[in-house]
Amino acid sequence: MTPPAAAPLVAALNGAGYAFVPAAAMRALLAASGPLADWDSFRASWDRLEPDRYMADGGRYRRRRHGVFTVGPAPGTFARLAHRAHFQSRDYNRLNGGIERWFAAIEPAIGASACMGTILRCCQTLFGAREPDLAWFAEAHQFRIEARASEPGQPTPEGLHRDGVDYVLVLMVERRNIASGETSIHDEACRRLGSFTLADPFDAALVHDRRVFHGVTAVEAVDPSRPAHRDVLVVTFRRAAADE
Repeated sequence: MTPPAAAPLVAALNGAGYAFVPAAAMRALLAASGPLADWDSFRASWDRLEPDRYMADGGRYRRRRHGVFTVGPAPGTFARLAHRAHFQSRDYNRLNGGIERWFAAIEPAIGASACMGTILRCCQTLFGAREPDLAWFAEAHQFRIEARASEPGQPTPEGLHRDGVDYVLVLMVERRNIASGETSIHDEACRRLGSFTLADPFDAALVHDRRVFHGVTAVEAVDPSRPAHRDVLVVTFRRAAADE
C-alpha cells in the first residue's frame, strides 16, 4: 500500500514523469521508511570520494563512488552486490559511455548505513507503487562536483540525457559556496517541461527515466577563493535481470 504522503509523487511520475520534492517533505518521506540517525557520518563520507578518471572532456571537477544492490521483491528487502563496473551505452552517455568504468566503491560502512537502507526502502516504496512485486537492480552513485575559478563544475557533462534505467532519485546532500545547478526536465521531443534547483539538504528529484530527459546546468563558486562543491546521491532503479 502506498503511504498517503507518497501518493502525489507516484501520481506525478505517472503524469508529468518527474517530481521535485522539497527538503521537509522528502525528509518526512524518508523517515517513514527508516532511520536517518547516522546522516552526519553519511554526509561526511562525501569528503572521501575519489576523482572520476573517466572524463572524456578532460575535466577534473568530479569525484565519486559507486555501489550496486538488489532490492525486493519483498517490501523493505535489499542486499549489496559485489562491486562491479558501471556501464552505459553511448546511446545514453555520448561523452563517457561505451566503456566499463570502474569507480571507487562506496565504503562498506556507508553502503550498510542506516541512511542508505532508508533511502533504498523509500525508493522501493515510490517506484514499486507503480510496478509492485518486482526485483530491482539499484545503483547508488555518490557525486561531488567541484567548482574552481578556472573551471566550472558540470553535474551532467553529457548534456540533456537519460540514464538508461527505469527510475532515478537525485538527493541533495550538501551545497557549499555554489551558485546555479538548475535541473531541467524535457519530454521525448526535448521540449522543456519544468525546472528547479536542488538547494537544501534533502531536496530531491524523482525521474521516470523511460519517459523524460534531464540535465543540470554548470555550477560556479560564489567566492572563487574558497572551496566550492555540490554533493548529491543518485540512485537508479531498473528491473533486475534473471541473473542479478
